[in-house]
Amino acid sequence: MNASYTEMAGRLMVALDYPDAERARALVQQLEGIPCYMKVGMQLFYAAGPDFIKELKAKGYSVFLDVKMHDIPNTVKGGSHSVTRLGVDMYNVHAAGGVQMMQAALAGAEAALAETPGLVMPTIIAVTQLTSTSQKTMNNEIGINGTVEDTVVRYASLAKEAGLHGVVASSLEVKAIAQACGQEFKTVIPGIRPAGADVGDQTRVLTPGEAIAKGSHYLVVGRPITASPDPRQAAEQIIEEMIQA
Repeated sequence: MNASYTEMAGRLMVALDYPDAERARALVQQLEGIPCYMKVGMQLFYAAGPDFIKELKAKGYSVFLDVKMHDIPNTVKGGSHSVTRLGVDMYNVHAAGGVQMMQAALAGAEAALAETPGLVMPTIIAVTQLTSTSQKTMNNEIGINGTVEDTVVRYASLAKEAGLHGVVASSLEVKAIAQACGQEFKTVIPGIRPAGADVGDQTRVLTPGEAIAKGSHYLVVGRPITASPDPRQAAEQIIEEMIQA
């Protein structure tokens, strides 16, 4: 396993979008030996709970807990405290909650670290706009004027101001985020679809190679791997495309 493979595999986040732990375990077993991140979203976390996170950590995986906290600051602080104690490597909040709420998330994590020696500060990121959100939806339904890119960059700047480590965004906005927030500010990119794959309910998508070439730090991939007849081969092909880019 060479260094470029290990690096790119570590930047691939496999979305375990399953309704129960049994099905998620089956996929994890098929991907055994690939040093990727595992992303646990709301569906699986609500079904399998913290024990499944501990199970993944025991297997040596980095875990992105994708629960998109968005509440009053004190509640988000408490949620942040809990998931930090759980040992997740990354989790997210909604930037739309504002700077005070994002600062509360950071404070919750810091409190957990102070109480529990040996814990490592997780990467805390903010959701800007979902990759399923078109400009029409954002303008006419959510009620935010302007372009999606303008909104994403504004939210990213607020996340940085709050002390967070990065954002979830589309790969289409990566360069603008880097210009506003710096190259080290992390970008976690869902809506990744290999060439020829069905885009599903995503509207702002790029291929893995295109996303890496634009400077994305992490790529979240779900259905192109989980719905593939050979998930391991699908994951390996994506990693290879990332290496080539």
